[in-house]
Amino acid sequence: MKTKKIKLPKCAPYSKAHERYLRKKRNDKIFVLSFQFLILVAFVGLWELLAQTGVIDPFFVSSPSRIFNMLSSMISDGSIWGHIGITLLETILGFAIATLGGTLLAIILWWSEKLRRILEPYIVVLNSLPKIALGPIIILWVGSGMSAIIIMCVLICIVMTTISMLNSFMSCDNDKILLMKSMKANKLQIFWKLILPNAMNDFISVLKINVGLAWVGTVMGEYISSSAGLGYLIVYGSQIFRIDLVMMSTVVLCLLAAIMYLVVSSIEKWHNR
Repeated sequence: MKTKKIKLPKCAPYSKAHERYLRKKRNDKIFVLSFQFLILVAFVGLWELLAQTGVIDPFFVSSPSRIFNMLSSMISDGSIWGHIGITLLETILGFAIATLGGTLLAIILWWSEKLRRILEPYIVVLNSLPKIALGPIIILWVGSGMSAIIIMCVLICIVMTTISMLNSFMSCDNDKILLMKSMKANKLQIFWKLILPNAMNDFISVLKINVGLAWVGTVMGEYISSSAGLGYLIVYGSQIFRIDLVMMSTVVLCLLAAIMYLVVSSIEKWHNR
């Protein structure tokens, strides 16, 4: 006996109004990306045109073509990769240590109210202190080189991370905390089940901020004490009046920072799914 297959009517996955909304949203995104690209192309083109026509002096401001030639030359001889690798390693290590360390400090301060009240004035002072002033002291303590640069990067990021995450922990709804306490939840359960999930969006925001601060700290450290890295190339290029080298290193720094920011944005999208 043959069974008849029942054909179900095909239904559109979305209503027409929803499809129009999705189409409009996609077109808006394309429009924004197109204009961002056009602005970049116009800026680079105008810069090159002004440099080629002599309106601006390429000796002081370089030009896109000279930057590209410098980058191509350093890629050809392989010298650029060592500088990129050193700066990238210093930045990632400083970023990771500061983010994890600052979050751990925020957890400890949230856990102990007395400790938070004791250390709060010192945290405020450290946050307002210009970290560049600690550069010579750091060099005296740990010596010049990668360790001093990583410490400089950590110092710039860790205080902001601690303050931001502590404020996030403290901003959790007190009624929810009281509800969990009424259900006999201990402090660890309250933190793990309520405080930490509530702070995840703020944690991702801290990651985004730390991307910029980590690069600032690394380059600042390389300005003070380094023999390699993109910050070193910027200092060296300015000393020998090679603005092409300075601008090329700056462009590479911007590209690396943008890639690191996109990685953090991908983590945010994955978390919000």
